[in-house]
Amino acid sequence: MAAESSFDVVSKLDRQEIDNALNQAAKELAQRFDFKGTGATVVWQGEQAVEIRANAEERVKAALDVFKEKLVKRGVSLKVLDTDEEPKASGKEYRLAVSLKEGISTEDGKRISKIIRDEGPKGVKAQIQGDELRVSSKKKDELQTVQNLLKEKDLDIALQFVNYR
Repeated sequence: MAAESSFDVVSKLDRQEIDNALNQAAKELAQRFDFKGTGATVVWQGEQAVEIRANAEERVKAALDVFKEKLVKRGVSLKVLDTDEEPKASGKEYRLAVSLKEGISTEDGKRISKIIRDEGPKGVKAQIQGDELRVSSKKKDELQTVQNLLKEKDLDIALQFVNYR
C-alpha cells in the first residue's frame, strides 16, 4: 500500500444557494409588516458582494439578520460573510455592503498547515496550491483525523473537503 491518499481543503461559495437565500430574504422583506414602508432591499452588488438598503439603521441590521437566517436554512456557513461594522448613511437611506469570502488566503493556508503539522498525525503532509490546500497521507484514517481536527477548530473561514482520493 505505497500509494498516497489525499483530499483538498477549499473554501468555495455555493452561488446557487446564496442566490436562493437572497431571493427568499428579498421576498420576506417585501411581505413582512415590520418592513413595510422602510424601503428595505437585499440585492447583488457584482459577483462577490451583496448590498442591503433601508431608510433606518436598525432596519438594515434587521434585514441582514433575515438574510443570515435564510443562508443558515440553506446550509451556507455565515463565515462566508464579511460585513462592514455599521451601515453607512447615503442621503435618506442607509446602506450596508456585505462581501462574500471565497478561497483560502496564503496566511490562512499557512495557519491551517501549521495546525495539521502541530496537532495532526505525524505522517500527514499539507501543501498550499493557490487558494486551496492539498492534504496527503499513506493512511486514510489519518486523513479523516485531520478533517475532524479542522472541523473542531474555530477558523474564520468556511472549509469544505473535496477531491478525496
